[in-house]
Amino acid sequence: MTDLLSLALTLQPPEIPAGEPLPAWWGRAAHALALRILDRHDPALAARIHDDPQAARPFTVSSLWGGRITAGEPLTLRLTALSDPMAAALQRAIAGPLAPGSSVELDGRLFTVQAAATDPREHPWAGAASWEELASPWLAARIPNPPRHIALSFASPTTFKTGGRHLPLPLPDLVFGSLLARWNAFAPIALPAEVRRYAAECLVITRHRLHTRRVPLKPGQNRIGMIGEVTFRTLNYDRYWMSTLHLLADFAFYGGLGAGTTMGLGQCRRST
Repeated sequence: MTDLLSLALTLQPPEIPAGEPLPAWWGRAAHALALRILDRHDPALAARIHDDPQAARPFTVSSLWGGRITAGEPLTLRLTALSDPMAAALQRAIAGPLAPGSSVELDGRLFTVQAAATDPREHPWAGAASWEELASPWLAARIPNPPRHIALSFASPTTFKTGGRHLPLPLPDLVFGSLLARWNAFAPIALPAEVRRYAAECLVITRHRLHTRRVPLKPGQNRIGMIGEVTFRTLNYDRYWMSTLHLLADFAFYGGLGAGTTMGLGQCRRST
């Protein structure tokens, strides 16, 4: 069973007339695409999402990555699934409206699908896994001595909502608290709340290379996020807690991180 899926689309942009205004951020258009896929391939799940706007969404999206639209260069758009029904909807879409050669509408413009990858051998941001496959190396002690360090890469602007404000800083409790909340919202086996406490009390940042980026989510609403890399290290090594944190670091590839992951923010993965 595929519970977690990362679909990487390679899109050919349309010809853009000189001087035509383009969105500065394509996350809202990608969000609309994900909802259209659900409406078509799993109307019941789409209805539940529409009826409960406060519920955690079982997907993330990226903005457009890669080349320049005005130069006609290929671009990447990524959608991830955090549940079996969402993964099934994406897989059905690959055989239908997202099949290579199809046209995909983003913000009123038609892009041509050149490739749709779920295999990491075909695209570095593609992948698929079950909850068991993700968890067993860490929770079944197949890795008896998890490393003391965890390094993450923020590929799209990332920020955390805390205390009623947005904070674009990778504080350990915010990073792993976000991943923990998302894991517990979808995984069949919950992880203990003390994971966040361990991260807050025992992890320190040993290295970072971060920059801020302004994201125009919609007219009149900007969000500041961070991109780059950070490395955490434990000051109080514990095999179980570090195994749990490493599991959450692996989950970040599918679950995203922080606020706005259904609007293109928080695309994250391990860095080497």
